[in-house]
Amino acid sequence: MSRELVSKSVEELAPLLENRDVSSVELTKAVLDHAEAVNEEINAYVSFTRKQAVEAAEKADMEIASGNYRGMYHGIPMAVKDNLYFKDEVTTMSSKIHGEFVSSYDATIIAKMKEAGIVFTGKLNMHEYAWGITNNSPHFGPVKNPWNLNKIPGGSSGGSGAAVAADMTVATLGTDTAGSIRIPSSACGIVGLKPTHGRVSKYGCFPLAWTLDHIGPMTKTVKDAAGLLEVIAGYDTNDPTTINVPVGNYTEQLTGDMKDVVIGINEEYFFKNVDSDVERLVRQGIQSLVEQGAKVEEVKIPALKYAEYVELVTSLSEASAIHHRDLLTRPDDFGDDIRMLFELGELFTAVDYLQAQQLRRQLKLEFQKAFSKVDVLIAPTLPIVGPDIGDDFADLNGEKVDLIENIIRFTGPSNLTGLPALTVPCGFKNDLPVGLQIIGPAFNEGRVLNVGYAIEKTNPLRGRKPQMVLS
Repeated sequence: MSRELVSKSVEELAPLLENRDVSSVELTKAVLDHAEAVNEEINAYVSFTRKQAVEAAEKADMEIASGNYRGMYHGIPMAVKDNLYFKDEVTTMSSKIHGEFVSSYDATIIAKMKEAGIVFTGKLNMHEYAWGITNNSPHFGPVKNPWNLNKIPGGSSGGSGAAVAADMTVATLGTDTAGSIRIPSSACGIVGLKPTHGRVSKYGCFPLAWTLDHIGPMTKTVKDAAGLLEVIAGYDTNDPTTINVPVGNYTEQLTGDMKDVVIGINEEYFFKNVDSDVERLVRQGIQSLVEQGAKVEEVKIPALKYAEYVELVTSLSEASAIHHRDLLTRPDDFGDDIRMLFELGELFTAVDYLQAQQLRRQLKLEFQKAFSKVDVLIAPTLPIVGPDIGDDFADLNGEKVDLIENIIRFTGPSNLTGLPALTVPCGFKNDLPVGLQIIGPAFNEGRVLNVGYAIEKTNPLRGRKPQMVLS
């Protein structure tokens, strides 16, 4: 029973908890037992908080029994990425420098999740300071992809992606600066949503690059992501980048109705230099929407040719500014890979950065123009599938290509524009999941989620789970 329980989604578990068919304590212990049993192999958790979790679950059960049911996530056990602050708890950022950092306050989203009755089971592994896509940590060890333990899970939210895929947490959150929600979600075969910039408060999340950072759900289903966004979204006076716009009832917008939905396709950028099997699966996903009533229209976004350069200049410049002092005083305490990147970021001039922002503005305007003609854009989430742990190169139709440069090509533009972007599974290549990405207009998360829901209804993973979590 416990193994069956931990494999369920939030949308399946919520009515069981509300009707008291299952207790939060029972569910929480089952998730922790399973997570602790497989963590030695997958290495998704860096710390467990069993005692606090059971106490929180007991409280949730008492509240539900007394008729004070708070909603879909009440009593759901969840671990979170280790760059989100908990008051009086260690938050490491998977680093040596902040290995003993203790926050004096809860991150805004942690406070919101506590208010929703979520039960926290521990902290999840990540790429150091969220600046990387392999999750091969020199300080906490590599996270392994549950579908193939030799493969990377993607990053920087690799512990989050692996934990959801392996049923080590019912749902979770990731942070995304160039794709760090969507990359591991795609690689691990789960749903990952990067909301609009300004939709979710970043107060109490250690920054990577101020103007590119986002926080969003990583879940088993689209409805789970919609429900979690309802919990964490909203204006926050502590975060001046949040925007005071109404938060939607996203779960109610999941109709799956694709009649008259216009899908935009940009061939020149988003379908250029893509693994042939990945491209085939994504185009099959688009065709499934057409069969449900959607229409397809090609769109031009010329400024995308500058996107990789602009993402590089912006992210490296901002990240290097954040870490400048430590880079000067204790450079050897950084992992080799990120130290090199931060040092590179010190080389850009103010002119480089400001010119990049002008190109970024042009990109935003061209996306805005595209959305005057189409409802969403669809693209592959990743142009490749992840390589073996420790490999800096990926295979692209028989050619060895740089891993980092290629894996963020299709995710970075949504960080530059701040537009909402969702990845949902669309099939397998060599028994590894492939993701399809849906990008929408600002603050139209409901529309993006609904298109993802329509794809999810076609059951592209055919109910498959990683073999190691079934044993």
